[in-house]
Amino acid sequence: MKKIGVFLAEGFEEIEGLTVVDILRRAGVDAVTIAIAGKRQLSGSHNIHVVADQVYEDVDFDELDGIVLPGGMPGTLNLKAHEGVVAKVQEFARNGKLTAAICAAPIVLGFAGVLEGRCATCYPGNEAELTGAVPKTEAVVRDQNIITSRGMGTAIPFALALTAYLISEEKAREIADSIQYSGAGYV
Repeated sequence: MKKIGVFLAEGFEEIEGLTVVDILRRAGVDAVTIAIAGKRQLSGSHNIHVVADQVYEDVDFDELDGIVLPGGMPGTLNLKAHEGVVAKVQEFARNGKLTAAICAAPIVLGFAGVLEGRCATCYPGNEAELTGAVPKTEAVVRDQNIITSRGMGTAIPFALALTAYLISEEKAREIADSIQYSGAGYV
């Protein structure tokens, strides 16, 4: 079974983080939420309180097949300021493991230096912080093991693209059908 870590920082965009977890779990992926502030309880950018599965310090990152960074403010800035998150982004990207981010969070990938020559997308207006990337405007952009997406409204196609990458396009279509999602661009 594939295992993915979804980083949650204080002020994360709830829909972006939890949609990914929901859809990946429906697909049979062990999607675990990882709080980066040393405590499992945190609040999203819209003051929705959640309890993460684990805290950063307790995670065995060698068990993970990939990491996902939800956006939101100030969640994205908190991810960018966390040295461990930045180091894991660099390690996972360098080792060919799934490294994914949505909304403003792709700026963390830019900051970490993993987008050089790679196609990527982000929340409109943040393109200058995709250091080294070839900016795109599609809802979801995959460049090898890097998958990025534009924002809350693209959370479902983003999560389905992660499903297609981790399992198969057929599984992504099956999940899309089961949740009555008929949008375009999920694989």
